[in-house]
Amino acid sequence: MDTPPASPCETLAERYQALLEVAQAISTHRDLDELFRDLAQRLPRVIHVNFVALSLHDPARDTMRLHSIQANVPADLVGGHEGPVEESPAGLVWHTQQPVLVPNIAEEPRWPNVIQRMQEDGVNSFCFVPLTTAVRRLGAMGFSSVRKEAYSEMDLEFLQQVGKQVAVAVDNVLHHQDLTHDHDRLRLLLEVSEAIVSHRDLSVLFRDLAQRLPAVAPFNFIGLILHDSTKNVMKVHVLETAAAHHLTTRLDGLELPIEESSSGWVWTHQQPLIIPSLDEETRFSMGMAALKDIGVQSVCLFPLTTAMRRLGAIGFGSLEPRAFGDQNLGLLGQVAKQVAVAVDNVLHVASTEAAQQSLARERDRLSLVLEINNAVASHLELRALLKAISACLGRVIPHDFASFCLYDPEIHQLRAHALDFPGNQDFVESGDPIPLEGTPEGLAFTTQQTVHVRRLNLTEFPAEIMKRAEAEGLKSGCAVPLLLHGRALGTLSVVSMQEDAFTDDDAKLFSRIGAQVALAAENAMAYQEISSLKDKLAKEKLYLEEEIQTAYNFEEIVGDSRSLKLLLKEVQTVAATDSTVLILGETGSGKELVARALHNHSNRRERTFVKINCAAIPTGLLESELFGHEKGAFTGAIATKIGRFELADRGTIFLDEVGEIPLELQVKLLRVLQEQEFERLGSTRTIRVNVRIIAATNRDLDRMVEEQRFRSDLYYRLKVFPVTVPPLRDRVEDIPLLVRHFAQKFAQRMKKRIETIPSEAMQALQAYDWRGNVRELENFIERAVILTQGQALFVSLAELKRQPGHVVNSGTTTLEQAEREHILKALRESEWIIGGPAGAAAKLGMKRTTLQSKMQKLGISRPS
Repeated sequence: MDTPPASPCETLAERYQALLEVAQAISTHRDLDELFRDLAQRLPRVIHVNFVALSLHDPARDTMRLHSIQANVPADLVGGHEGPVEESPAGLVWHTQQPVLVPNIAEEPRWPNVIQRMQEDGVNSFCFVPLTTAVRRLGAMGFSSVRKEAYSEMDLEFLQQVGKQVAVAVDNVLHHQDLTHDHDRLRLLLEVSEAIVSHRDLSVLFRDLAQRLPAVAPFNFIGLILHDSTKNVMKVHVLETAAAHHLTTRLDGLELPIEESSSGWVWTHQQPLIIPSLDEETRFSMGMAALKDIGVQSVCLFPLTTAMRRLGAIGFGSLEPRAFGDQNLGLLGQVAKQVAVAVDNVLHVASTEAAQQSLARERDRLSLVLEINNAVASHLELRALLKAISACLGRVIPHDFASFCLYDPEIHQLRAHALDFPGNQDFVESGDPIPLEGTPEGLAFTTQQTVHVRRLNLTEFPAEIMKRAEAEGLKSGCAVPLLLHGRALGTLSVVSMQEDAFTDDDAKLFSRIGAQVALAAENAMAYQEISSLKDKLAKEKLYLEEEIQTAYNFEEIVGDSRSLKLLLKEVQTVAATDSTVLILGETGSGKELVARALHNHSNRRERTFVKINCAAIPTGLLESELFGHEKGAFTGAIATKIGRFELADRGTIFLDEVGEIPLELQVKLLRVLQEQEFERLGSTRTIRVNVRIIAATNRDLDRMVEEQRFRSDLYYRLKVFPVTVPPLRDRVEDIPLLVRHFAQKFAQRMKKRIETIPSEAMQALQAYDWRGNVRELENFIERAVILTQGQALFVSLAELKRQPGHVVNSGTTTLEQAEREHILKALRESEWIIGGPAGAAAKLGMKRTTLQSKMQKLGISRPS
């Protein structure tokens, strides 16, 4: 039940009392939010008010802003709304200085946005009264009710009286805030002056300003744009963000044309520029898109100018449109004047430091020329010379890679002779050819001009080596021709993994250095040729010794049969002597292992064991391989080559397949056996050696002597002590030992575990005739290990079945005939396919080239 209405006298008295309480509240509260919260609690005692709002006019933007709203009913209140004057009832009241009364909000067509927000809060009627003092119009004060027709004309008069009192309070608070703001601005200008004095680095200075200035100026970004007189453009030097913002895109270094940029306009006209909205700006196409990308909506720019020169502009950017007004120009203009002095000082210091650095650089370069002179005089080897030059250069001109390339007339290309690459990249190695076309080195060599590559372009230099260089990260470089008496010897190159790493001055310095290095390169080439000839023998011997030691196991003769024991006894007997030994036996029976055993049990075991397969080397090259040749002895002999007999000096040479040596070469071999001397191809100098000769063959040399296909004197000279390696079929009892040995060897290599070999498989292995001997058995077991899945060796018994009518051994069949039949059998089984995993060569346990050679000698050809 509603309370009975009060009499007019009571109502008037209560309202007078309320006005007194308002005056008291105004004197009590200095904070506008607290004042309006108090009013929202007092006024309902005399008038129906649920919401009290304060809207102030912003003269800079000509908008009305909801500064404070308080309520005495539950509501989700959000202040800070801002809009044009004509779009709100508060704006109408401020503009006309007349109150507005709306008894039923549902019937009000004006101000739709404001009406909608009020309806969302449950308001059904409202009134606004002006807030005005004798000095200025401040805004409007609103009173809202959840009731319809909550306010009468008398209520409106009362609320106007409240508004007049509140206006004085609001004006006092705003005046106090203005004084505080002015004080803050003055303090800030003092801090800016202190920051300018304390910072010599522009980036640090602008980072400091970006943290200080937002307290009094509404910006999110601050930037320094300077005029570049060499290019006549405006260049972004520094762009910093306020503390609450993160810059996702860096614009530092961005260059803008003067006539197409806002900073260029400010620099040209020497006037500040405010752009309220970048979306509406059409004058400056350059730079606007970049600012939009980082979210900037409005900007303000000031010229940076001192009494001596125009430097550029300082810019402020905001994420909000229309963030800058006339009230900002004063403070930011003062900041710009102070910053201009600081920037000018920094640029003066930088200019002075640049001049000092230029003088120091020239001093360093003159010192570099002297150091390189000393390096040229003290180094004869190309690699050491390059390292010395590279180290000297690195102290003045940093680089990642240096190289010497010398012209090779044999291939009509440059060849890399020395490299200095600390990064261990392997796109080029010493000795690699460098094409004359498609490379900077080739261009420098052919034109006899320095080639300066600022950015590697594969269209300009399409050679394959340049593609590998790009893949390794090389991006720029210089190639200098090494000129001596008007003739180009090669090139000196330096390369960097940075683009445009070398200046034009650097290129000129390289050219001066190239003239110095050319003479040293010629001397080093002569020294290197002498040194390489001197060291070649020792290096090749060392290489062969290491290669043999790592590739073979000299004790890998496996077996316990009587025939094998007799053979090893003969080996032990003759090993201690230097007599020539002829090893006879079928293919794959282990003749090479016997030869190595002879060497390892001899007095020469500490020296080189050199092997040569006479059947595997073309006839035209065999003499060169055995005895060596001089440079130019024949077409393609581009360097001196040391023969196998020289390499085996004081050691042992093993002539495998000795029966394949052509008759014309047998005379020279006989001389070596008898006299231990020979001459290289193309030389008249006799070379004496001390070599033990071990020869091996699977041919019938007696028959070949009778057919005059092998010299008898050479045969008898080789046959001082013949030993015969028994075929595997003659020592069947050794097969289990060999099978276990090979099974464990390949299982370990393949990381498998094989513990048993089925007895049925072992019996089949012993029953097979093994025409390829131990080599065939070894290959068979390797295949079996590959196919094995468990711990028992898998043996394909089908492969071990004998052909019908096969004869294991015949006393009337010669070794050559047996070999021919065996090869024919393998060829038929493989359908005359020689190479590949299923070819005849694999079945016989020999190389494809060896099988082809044997087929030619035995007259075997595919039937048509």
